[in-house]
Amino acid sequence: MTTAADIMHSGARWIPAHETLDRAAQLMRELNVGALPISDEQERLCGILTDRDIVVGCVAMGHDPAQVTAGDMAQGTPRWIDASADIGEVLHEMQDHQIRRLPVIKDKKLVGMISEADLATHLSDDQIAAWVESVYAKN
Repeated sequence: MTTAADIMHSGARWIPAHETLDRAAQLMRELNVGALPISDEQERLCGILTDRDIVVGCVAMGHDPAQVTAGDMAQGTPRWIDASADIGEVLHEMQDHQIRRLPVIKDKKLVGMISEADLATHLSDDQIAAWVESVYAKN
Protein backbone atom coordinates (compact mmCIF):
# COMPACT_ATOMS: atom_id res chain seq x y z
CA MET A 1 0.00 0.00 0.00
CA THR A 2 1.34 3.41 -1.00
CA THR A 3 0.91 5.99 1.77
CA ALA A 4 1.00 9.76 2.00
CA ALA A 5 4.46 9.46 3.58
CA ASP A 6 5.66 7.53 0.51
CA ILE A 7 4.74 10.24 -1.98
CA MET A 8 5.11 13.45 0.05
CA HIS A 9 7.89 15.95 -0.31
CA SER A 10 9.56 15.87 3.11
CA GLY A 11 11.09 18.85 4.83
CA ALA A 12 8.03 21.09 4.69
CA ARG A 13 8.16 24.08 7.02
CA TRP A 14 5.49 26.12 8.77
CA ILE A 15 5.13 29.86 8.48
CA PRO A 16 3.89 31.16 11.86
CA ALA A 17 0.61 33.09 11.57
CA HIS A 18 2.27 36.20 13.01
CA GLU A 19 4.95 36.36 10.27
CA THR A 20 4.54 38.95 7.54
CA LEU A 21 3.99 38.14 3.90
CA ASP A 22 7.34 39.58 2.87
CA ARG A 23 9.01 37.07 5.21
CA ALA A 24 6.78 34.31 3.81
CA ALA A 25 7.88 35.20 0.27
CA GLN A 26 11.53 35.08 1.35
CA LEU A 27 10.99 31.65 2.93
CA MET A 28 9.26 30.40 -0.21
CA ARG A 29 12.25 31.55 -2.25
CA GLU A 30 14.73 29.89 0.15
CA LEU A 31 12.80 26.60 0.10
CA ASN A 32 11.91 26.82 -3.60
CA VAL A 33 8.21 26.23 -2.89
CA GLY A 34 5.00 27.99 -3.84
CA ALA A 35 3.05 27.32 -0.66
CA LEU A 36 3.59 27.21 3.09
CA PRO A 37 1.35 25.77 5.77
CA ILE A 38 0.41 28.43 8.34
CA SER A 39 0.69 27.49 12.02
CA ASP A 40 -0.85 29.03 15.11
CA GLU A 41 1.03 29.49 18.39
CA GLN A 42 0.61 25.77 19.24
CA GLU A 43 1.97 24.70 15.83
CA ARG A 44 -1.47 23.63 14.66
CA LEU A 45 -2.41 24.04 11.03
CA CYS A 46 -4.57 27.13 10.51
CA GLY A 47 -4.22 27.58 6.75
CA ILE A 48 -2.00 27.44 3.71
CA LEU A 49 -0.39 30.48 2.12
CA THR A 50 0.47 30.42 -1.58
CA ASP A 51 2.59 32.72 -3.67
CA ARG A 52 -0.60 33.59 -5.54
CA ASP A 53 -2.26 34.62 -2.25
CA ILE A 54 0.57 37.08 -1.64
CA VAL A 55 0.36 38.57 -5.12
CA VAL A 56 -3.41 38.63 -5.64
CA GLY A 57 -4.62 38.99 -2.07
CA CYS A 58 -2.07 41.52 -0.89
CA VAL A 59 0.13 43.23 -3.48
CA ALA A 60 -2.54 43.58 -6.19
CA MET A 61 -4.91 45.01 -3.59
CA GLY A 62 -2.40 47.74 -2.77
CA HIS A 63 -1.46 46.36 0.64
CA ASP A 64 2.08 46.29 2.02
CA PRO A 65 3.36 42.69 2.41
CA ALA A 66 5.51 43.91 5.29
CA GLN A 67 2.33 44.83 7.19
CA VAL A 68 0.05 41.87 6.36
CA THR A 69 0.56 38.59 8.22
CA ALA A 70 0.21 35.02 7.05
CA GLY A 71 -2.61 34.65 9.59
CA ASP A 72 -4.45 37.54 7.94
CA MET A 73 -4.54 35.48 4.76
CA ALA A 74 -5.65 32.19 6.34
CA GLN A 75 -9.19 31.42 5.22
CA GLY A 76 -11.53 28.48 5.54
CA THR A 77 -10.92 25.12 7.13
CA PRO A 78 -7.39 23.85 6.49
CA ARG A 79 -7.17 20.36 5.04
CA TRP A 80 -4.43 17.84 5.85
CA ILE A 81 -3.74 14.13 5.69
CA ASP A 82 -2.13 11.71 8.12
CA ALA A 83 1.21 10.29 6.97
CA SER A 84 -0.20 6.74 7.15
CA ALA A 85 -3.18 7.46 4.87
CA ASP A 86 -3.20 5.47 1.65
CA ILE A 87 -3.01 7.10 -1.76
CA GLY A 88 -6.76 6.68 -2.27
CA GLU A 89 -7.44 8.82 0.81
CA VAL A 90 -4.96 11.43 -0.42
CA LEU A 91 -6.69 11.64 -3.81
CA HIS A 92 -10.13 11.71 -2.20
CA GLU A 93 -9.17 14.60 0.11
CA MET A 94 -7.62 16.62 -2.70
CA GLN A 95 -10.44 15.93 -5.15
CA ASP A 96 -13.32 16.51 -2.73
CA HIS A 97 -11.91 19.86 -1.62
CA GLN A 98 -10.37 20.81 -4.99
CA ILE A 99 -6.95 21.47 -3.48
CA ARG A 100 -3.54 21.23 -5.11
CA ARG A 101 -1.32 21.03 -2.04
CA LEU A 102 -1.90 18.92 1.04
CA PRO A 103 0.09 19.06 4.29
CA VAL A 104 1.08 15.69 5.74
CA ILE A 105 0.90 15.33 9.52
CA LYS A 106 2.36 12.62 11.76
CA ASP A 107 1.93 12.66 15.53
CA LYS A 108 0.52 16.21 15.30
CA LYS A 109 3.70 17.43 13.55
CA LEU A 110 4.14 18.65 9.98
CA VAL A 111 6.30 16.11 8.15
CA GLY A 112 5.72 16.98 4.50
CA MET A 113 3.54 18.29 1.70
CA ILE A 114 1.95 16.57 -1.25
CA SER A 115 1.76 18.66 -4.41
CA GLU A 116 0.69 18.12 -8.00
CA ALA A 117 4.28 17.25 -8.88
CA ASP A 118 4.37 14.54 -6.20
CA LEU A 119 1.17 13.02 -7.58
CA ALA A 120 2.49 13.15 -11.14
CA THR A 121 5.50 11.03 -10.23
CA HIS A 122 3.53 8.41 -8.30
CA LEU A 123 0.23 7.96 -10.14
CA SER A 124 -0.77 6.24 -13.35
CA ASP A 125 -1.83 8.36 -16.32
CA ASP A 126 -5.48 7.44 -15.69
CA GLN A 127 -5.26 8.44 -12.02
CA ILE A 128 -3.62 11.75 -12.93
CA ALA A 129 -6.27 12.48 -15.57
CA ALA A 130 -9.10 11.79 -13.12
CA TRP A 131 -7.43 13.94 -10.44
CA VAL A 132 -6.84 16.87 -12.81
CA GLU A 133 -10.42 16.76 -14.06
CA SER A 134 -11.88 16.76 -10.56
CA VAL A 135 -9.57 19.41 -9.07
CA TYR A 136 -9.61 21.83 -11.99
CA ALA A 137 -13.25 21.34 -13.02
CA LYS A 138 -15.35 24.48 -12.79
CA ASN A 139 -18.49 24.08 -10.70
